[in-house]
Amino acid sequence: MKPSIPKGTRDFSPVEMAKRNYIFDTIKEVYALYGFQQIETPAMENLSTLMGKYGEEGDKLLFRIQNSGEKAALAPEKGLRYDLTVPFARYVVMHRDEISFPFKRYQIQPVWRADRPQKGRYREFYQCDADVVGSDSLLNEVELMRIIDTVFTKFGIRVSIKINNRKILSGIAEVIGQADKIVDITVAIDKLDKIGLDNVNKELADNGIPQDAIDKLQPLFSIGSLPLSQRLSSIREMLRDSDTGLKGIDETEYIIDTFNTLTTGSGSVNTLDLDLTLARGLNYYTGAIFEVKALDVEMGSITGGGRYDNLTGVFGMPGVSGVGISFGADRIYDVLNQLDLYPKEAVNTTKVLFVAFGEKERDYCLPVLSALRAAGIKSEVYPDIVKMKKQMAYANAKQIPFVCIVGESEMQDGKVMLKNMATGEQQLVSPDALPDILMRG
Repeated sequence: MKPSIPKGTRDFSPVEMAKRNYIFDTIKEVYALYGFQQIETPAMENLSTLMGKYGEEGDKLLFRIQNSGEKAALAPEKGLRYDLTVPFARYVVMHRDEISFPFKRYQIQPVWRADRPQKGRYREFYQCDADVVGSDSLLNEVELMRIIDTVFTKFGIRVSIKINNRKILSGIAEVIGQADKIVDITVAIDKLDKIGLDNVNKELADNGIPQDAIDKLQPLFSIGSLPLSQRLSSIREMLRDSDTGLKGIDETEYIIDTFNTLTTGSGSVNTLDLDLTLARGLNYYTGAIFEVKALDVEMGSITGGGRYDNLTGVFGMPGVSGVGISFGADRIYDVLNQLDLYPKEAVNTTKVLFVAFGEKERDYCLPVLSALRAAGIKSEVYPDIVKMKKQMAYANAKQIPFVCIVGESEMQDGKVMLKNMATGEQQLVSPDALPDILMRG
């Protein structure tokens, strides 16, 4: 049998895992910097927890799990989690008596979607979420935008951070007389980058939106190139009779203005900008919505999120507002690969390899090896007594930057021969001096 893996999934080599851990560790570090704490939830949830939270299209992409080990008639149906936000809402309700609000949590785990695999789109992938629940303050949105800016600045990725507001979209639906079609409108608009304006208009018509209402939507698609102040002025005029829409504009202005104030002079190259065509298709968003794309590679959204006012209500805990973001780790991985932005220290897992000509020489290396590890230097010894060529090939294959060579003469002198694998330079050093040399190297 020829071994294979399911489409839309991937194996990761040690080098690839080192790169992925660099991504996860960087995001964790920034989340912790902003006061977020980590939780985890199960890979599978009861299907009743997941269904109806992602819209009709999202429900179709849920992986269902066949009941096993339980009486089928009694066991609830289960599914693999589609995202981390709905399980988080379930977690908040179940653990409400243990949580201090506002609750700031982050979660880095895989999710599964029965999607059609293609470049940048996988059936199994990691999300790196941060959410704040139990607070209505727009400062939370600003903080999350600052987290996005900080993370991508650390990665060296230039990004475009786009913001919109579901209240603005609801206001648009109101003023064109289609308030009851808000879901259909947002789902269609969200596909603008993928299918183009003509197909968006066709989908709107196919969903029963009258032509005169579709015509009223067209200015929304044409003012994106205007300066921010003009876009805001135009949309205010369009929504002058919608209190909901005007509130959405006020919220968006506050978030952008406060973000820009906090980033002024910070050296950030990223900007937060209003995109009136940004809709994000998930039904649970009720306020600000965000999306991030890399500027220097062709790739879909690499981060997204938004405000949801009552997601916990479906689990029996109404009135708890929340806002969150999710970094798409797998797409960020691909972007960093394409731009070759991984720092060397993130990829090189071992700093030094000990190679020896014989058993006595190898045994001589072991205390030195232990001392290096005690000093926090990643070190290993080649375990078998084989030709030096094979041991050096091992070091090259693992891209180990330094090799300690020990033979009869080194043992007699009580030293080791340290070789820089990049330059070929060799120096005879004492074991006591080795940690300082390697830390500097």
